[in-house]
Parts: sequence; C-alpha cells; structure tokens
Amino acid sequence: MTNTTDGDLLLKNITAQAPFPICFADLEKAVAEKIPAGPFGYIRSGAGGEQTLRNNRSAFEKYSIVPRFLNDVSNVHTSINLFGKTYPTPLLFAPVGMNGMVHEEGELAAVRAAQQLNMPYIQSTVSTYALEDVAEAAPSATKWFQLYWSTNEEIAFSMAARAESAGFEAIVLTVDTVMLGWREEDVRNQFSPLKLGYAKGNYMNDPVFMASLPNDSFESYVQGVLQNVFHPTLNWEHVRELKRRTNLPILLKGILHPEDAKLALENGIDGIIVSNHGGRQLDGVIGSLDALPAIVSVVNGQIPIILDSGVYRGMDALKALALGADAVAIGRPFIYGLALEGQQGAEKVMTNIYDELKVSIALAGTTSIEGLRTITLVKNDGTEVK
Repeated sequence: MTNTTDGDLLLKNITAQAPFPICFADLEKAVAEKIPAGPFGYIRSGAGGEQTLRNNRSAFEKYSIVPRFLNDVSNVHTSINLFGKTYPTPLLFAPVGMNGMVHEEGELAAVRAAQQLNMPYIQSTVSTYALEDVAEAAPSATKWFQLYWSTNEEIAFSMAARAESAGFEAIVLTVDTVMLGWREEDVRNQFSPLKLGYAKGNYMNDPVFMASLPNDSFESYVQGVLQNVFHPTLNWEHVRELKRRTNLPILLKGILHPEDAKLALENGIDGIIVSNHGGRQLDGVIGSLDALPAIVSVVNGQIPIILDSGVYRGMDALKALALGADAVAIGRPFIYGLALEGQQGAEKVMTNIYDELKVSIALAGTTSIEGLRTITLVKNDGTEVK
C-alpha cells in the first residue's frame, strides 16, 4: 500500500543529487551515447520496417482515461498475486537476452535489481550468465525461466530441469521464435550477439548441449547455438511433453490470437503472456495492447494474463491493467537502465515506472488494480471501451 500523501513521488526525482533519465526517450538517448552502435541497435530496433514497433506505441496512445474525482485516493494498493505469491507491484522484469552486451554484470545485476524491488524476474535462455549463477546472485528473488525450444529437444528438457533444480518457479515457453525475425538494423551494423558469445551462459553450462558438440572450440559452440535456438516445428505436442517433464507452472509467451489462448486453456497452460516480442519478430503484427481484450475475454479469469511489448512508462501499465492484464512485464526500459548504471540503473527505471503507475491510479480516481477494471476508457474517436 502506498500513502499518496507521504511526499510527492515526482519531487524525489527533482531533488535527486545525480540526475537520471526520467522517461523512455531520455533513457534511449543516453544509452545511444554510451554503448556501441551494434548492441544499441540490437536492443532498440524492431523487425523489418518496424511497423510492429510502431503499432505497440500507437496501441497505447489510442486509449484515453475518463477519470472520476472527489474520491479518497490517499491509500493506493498495487499488490497482485501470481501462482500463490503476493507481490507489492504488478510489474515484472521481462526476459531480455544477452545482457552482457550492455553491462559486465549482465543478468546478475538485473536479477539483483528485481530482488531488491520484489518483482518477479524472467531470465532468458540466451543469457550471458547461466541460470545457476543467476539463482545464486539473488537467492530470495522470484525467478522464472524463459525457454526457447531447441532443435535437439533434449536440450530444452535439460534446461527446464536445471531451472527447476535451481529454484526457478515457472517456465515461460516463447512460442513466436520458430525462426529469427528479419532484423535489418543488425544487418546494417553487421552485428550478431549470438556469434559474439553473449548467449553462452545457459548453453555452455548445459551437459546435453555440450555433449552434442563435435569439439569444445568457440566456433563449435556458436554453431551449436545457432542450430538449436530456433525450432520451426514447435507445436502443441511439444507443449504437452514439456508439461509431462516439469512440475513447474508453464506460461506461453507470444500469444496474440484468442484461438491460441483458447487452445492454451484446453492444454492446461498455467498462464499467458500477450506479447509480440517487442516488435522484434514478425513485422506488421497487431500491437500487444490491441490483442489483449479478446484474449482477456476468452480466458475469463481462469489463468493469469501478463502483457509485454511497448510498455515504456507507468501510464502504459495502467492501460494494460485497466484492459484486463493481471500484470505487466517491462523489457527495453530496464535494459537501458542496466546499460547506464548497472543494478542501480535498472532499479531506478523500474521504480520510476512504478511511481508513475501509483500516481496515475490515484489521478484516475481509484485506489487499486481491481479498481482500474471499473474506470472508463475511450478510444481517440470517442468510442467508449468499457
């Protein structure tokens, strides 16, 4: 619970001794000036002509709040429950690969930030640091493991088993990466973090993967990753087999169509992440927020729905929660914070997003996540959404 009369949340940034970028545009500008063009372009860009990247932003911008006033909003409650655990905020650290591109401590710094803020942290398969190292770095953090299916399926099962053994609490199976998206920015910059070894952590510590290599050279490792990180034949039978192989809850990340959400329910999936991979896979895809209402309608509260892609500020999170998401995952913003100031930078970014969310909930005229479900939203043409 936050007492909105306990000082002004904005003033603490104004009076901060060391100024830190307060919004996404400022973060992006600062990071562009700090890190090389290759890593920056990899993180910033979307696939193809970046229509999906733009769709994500325009989706948020098409909705407006019609606030109510003369309510007591002195105490704002933002806690949520996911898989039996209560968290003080509805924000998560989304899975972002190869954090070592932007900071030497990479995922270790990011998970420590999540631990400090008591926000769930989703670690990517293609991490610079192994999941066991991440678990050791932040033993009290809630950690979920994002899984890319492997061409050699036993590698996928091995990673899921390692995550369970290391204390991770859920498996997030990404379903929209059956092959790599058309990344023009990376071609322009002649940059491939996979080939540079930034994804080595989980692969080079996996016994099944290492046993599959012809030798222990770096070139062999790179080819092994490139051959296994994408899997075009991924289908529902693979999902069912994963359920048989793990005791952890399974979430599907990348669901955009309500029929796929329906199939997820029929196959006993434990959660859905509505996502278009931050606009980095198929260009021309529906914005994640635009996809959310139909999926919320199909799921009807049976399993948690998390939204990511294009969430850059607290007001974005508010709109997603108001449209029915149970939680919101943040990607690029925290990575930019990590690039600027490591763990502290990631903490500052996530705290700023959360603080804006709290202020916005109160200014909308309500005091809780549940209350957001009752506020009035309109589209830019004046059509009332709810």
